[in-house]
Amino acid sequence: MTIRNILDLLTGDARSDRVVPPSRITTHLTLFAAAAMGFLAVFALAMAMTASRVADRWSGDLSQSATLRISGDAEQREARTAAVLDILGETPGIASARPLRPEEQAALLAPWLGDDLPLGELPLPQLIDVVADRPGYDTDALQQRLSDEVPGAILDDHSGWRAPIVDAARGLRRLGMISLLLIVGTMAATVTLAARATLAANAQVVEVLRLVGAEDRFVAAAFVRRLTLRALAGSGAGVVLGVLAVLLLPSGGETQGFLAEIGFRGFGWLAPLVVPVVTVAVAFAAAGVAARQKLAEFS
Repeated sequence: MTIRNILDLLTGDARSDRVVPPSRITTHLTLFAAAAMGFLAVFALAMAMTASRVADRWSGDLSQSATLRISGDAEQREARTAAVLDILGETPGIASARPLRPEEQAALLAPWLGDDLPLGELPLPQLIDVVADRPGYDTDALQQRLSDEVPGAILDDHSGWRAPIVDAARGLRRLGMISLLLIVGTMAATVTLAARATLAANAQVVEVLRLVGAEDRFVAAAFVRRLTLRALAGSGAGVVLGVLAVLLLPSGGETQGFLAEIGFRGFGWLAPLVVPVVTVAVAFAAAGVAARQKLAEFS
């Protein structure tokens, strides 16, 4: 679809507009289908962009955090915690390390064991929150030193459960992109069927135009313009409704779950503007191919 094609589509041709009969049910269905596809495309874009944003954030945040677990009785934990903090302070690539307070550990266990957990009666390990610097530290070397110098100290860099979470977010991103491709394909199929049905329903009009000397290119352009503009109008309306629906999604409050983050951020709000442009290109190409094929069948 060239710039000249776009200009011709927007400016139109008064003569070709007059040869197209009044709107039939197919053009109205094209308008509705384009609106529905535009609406769904906005949500597919929002899901894909949100999944990409969340995957990048989770991958970055979790890759810099680790937890050190120190077991033993109260006196052993205190001595081992001091030794571990000394080791961590000497390890290059570690930005910070701090022992979690008892109330912080209780808050971590509350969802599973309840709020009235008697921490003083349980032999809970001491947890140390470790934050890596850029580019990070040698995990294997640190774990080996801890094993040699501080018995009962175990380093967990969260790699065991970080990868599945990030993979799940990236899978949602791929699902969003596949949904967009399916929407584009459905739009192309809908416009193709509408163009063929419209030309078939107006076969007598096409024959009369040929008798008065109209070329097939002129006839096809008239029907293609009508269907493309219908698709553009429907897609624009669907995009507006989709953006409004995204704006009205609940924020999720303090939960900060994935579903609470679905939406656009920053320049991402410009992404829905691409949907009508893609719709025009797809509708123009699909209607043009269908019109030429159907006119060839009339010959």
